[in-house]
Order: sequence, then C-alpha cells, then structure tokens
Amino acid sequence: MEYIELVLIPILIGLLEAIKRTGFNSKFIPILSIVLGVLIGVFYSGFDIREGAILGIYIGLSAVGLYSGSKAVVQGVKQQRK
Repeated sequence: MEYIELVLIPILIGLLEAIKRTGFNSKFIPILSIVLGVLIGVFYSGFDIREGAILGIYIGLSAVGLYSGSKAVVQGVKQQRK
C-alpha cells in the first residue's frame, strides 16, 4: 500500500465531520463512510471498480474506526473529569 492511501483516511474523516455538522444523522455515518470510501477508492484507482471498491472499503472502515475510537476516548476523558 502506498502512503498516499493513508492520507485519504483523515480526508474522509474531515468530510464525514463536515457532513455531520450540516445536520446529517450521525447514526448513518458508518454507512456513509463506506459509500464515500468506495467512491474515493474508485476515483483514486483510476476507475478500476474492483480495486477501487476494495481500497474504498478499507478507507471507509478505517475512517469509521478512527472516528469512533477518538470519540470514545474524548467521552472517557470527560467522564473521568466529573
């Protein structure tokens, strides 16, 4: 895997956060992450559907994991301060 593919994960997280702030129901963020990840993967791979879909699923799932993991850490820190 190339390093540029790792840069796509925080870019997707930024997109998801911007979409969430527009009022999008955060319950559907994981699904949206995979869909956007596949679109980004297909575009990045030069419109090779098979390779792009696999890369996109990887990017989407990684973004959701990083997003939810950081959210859990922030909530844990807030609870310890109480």
